[in-house]
Amino acid sequence: MKAKRSLGQHFLVSGSALEKIADSVSISPEEVIVEIGPGHGELTEKLLERGAGVIAVEKDEDLVSGLKKKFKGEIGDSRLNILHSDIRELDASDILPKGTSRYKLVGNIPYYITGFLLRSFLSRPPRPERIVFLVQKEVAERVARSKKESLLSLSVKAYGDPKYEGVVKAGSFSPPPKVDSAILSIININNPFTNQQEEELFFKILRKGFSQKRKTLIGNLSKDIDDEVLKRAFERSSLDLKVRAEDVVPEKWFEMVSFIKKEAPDLSVT
Repeated sequence: MKAKRSLGQHFLVSGSALEKIADSVSISPEEVIVEIGPGHGELTEKLLERGAGVIAVEKDEDLVSGLKKKFKGEIGDSRLNILHSDIRELDASDILPKGTSRYKLVGNIPYYITGFLLRSFLSRPPRPERIVFLVQKEVAERVARSKKESLLSLSVKAYGDPKYEGVVKAGSFSPPPKVDSAILSIININNPFTNQQEEELFFKILRKGFSQKRKTLIGNLSKDIDDEVLKRAFERSSLDLKVRAEDVVPEKWFEMVSFIKKEAPDLSVT
């Protein structure tokens, strides 16, 4: 079936790339795997071969029809469940069987929803034990390899450890996209925040810190946070007053925000 540009469809046809993705998921028998955008089921097949129980979420009604025909036996054996839905409208709790909280997340996803999906599944329980996405190469490098941090990379590293698993050339797809892709995995996923208020404050300060990239971090934050509190927070976290947001590693962000929260418990960041 012809790919639909409106849905950002690029079907992965490289056998070696499919094997690499499935291997990166590190599947144990009978594990629950949520697959986003199964397409024609090439990756789905690899996941099932490794003994996983797969829940595949597909938006395209035509593809859903084809998948149900291709995997009639696996669906009958309850090894595969196909949900016809837009992943952006679902939480993990909407997808998983009642009583299930442990799962892994995998997918060859449209480039334009990468950031949304990462934020959505990392910030809301139940969180996956591992995420393996095939994303734009530049995005994977920015998250897992770059010496400079970004709002996206820190949003990922706040919850887990990203790993660059390898490049997948544009010619591995049908139709080929304009750029290469890469396999991005995220492991050791956990929730480092004690409550929702702490989590919201962390990301409000994070976004504020990146609001004007050319300005120093303290310059961006000083609009909402008292200068003296900021200076003490930077000193406690061993941060230079001239540092930019992109040069601050996740651990220092946590230290800084924790100190600010303690020194200014009624702080409101817009």
